[in-house]
Amino acid sequence: MKYKNIVFDFGNVVGRFDGNYILHQFCSSEEDYETLFPVLFSRWQELDRGTIDYDQYAKDCEEALPDHLKKACRSFFRNWADFAHPIPQTAEFIHELKKQGAGIYLLSNASTYFADYMRKNCKALEEFDGIVFSAPLKMAKPEPEIYRYLFRTYDLNPEECFFIDDLEPNIEAGRRLGMEGIVFTGDIDAVKKAVGF
Repeated sequence: MKYKNIVFDFGNVVGRFDGNYILHQFCSSEEDYETLFPVLFSRWQELDRGTIDYDQYAKDCEEALPDHLKKACRSFFRNWADFAHPIPQTAEFIHELKKQGAGIYLLSNASTYFADYMRKNCKALEEFDGIVFSAPLKMAKPEPEIYRYLFRTYDLNPEECFFIDDLEPNIEAGRRLGMEGIVFTGDIDAVKKAVGF
């Protein structure tokens, strides 16, 4: 294998993140969905960056909604992570990499709620040698600081790392710091070829 360490994003790499699908699990009608979506997701990137408090944001969203949607809002903010289902082929690849002796790391934009939930509940993360979620650090991809934090914290040489993320800007940010990578489209075979597995 060409690389000593493989770095994974979480959303749409280790586990699925589809805001449309997730929110539909909390809606009784399309009309409710159309009302909820712009409110609940309006500042999602700030949640991921940790610049707004998760619980306060949930309360603000609830206050901005009509009475008949307040319960759905509360349920969403308490339970949405249940629907970020693991991607089986990625889990199997991680297991194969571990058997080969590769270092496995996570670099993911995620709110404090999601970070806590996944640390406690995601079995796939048990195989990781290091985990970096964005919100607790108050920084996020593609800012170079969060990549440097990963390298520094786990004593990684960027040139020995390969990054798998579903967003091109995040891969490009890693490349600028010396870490090669691939935009993940669901094709594990393409990833295996890229890393020389």
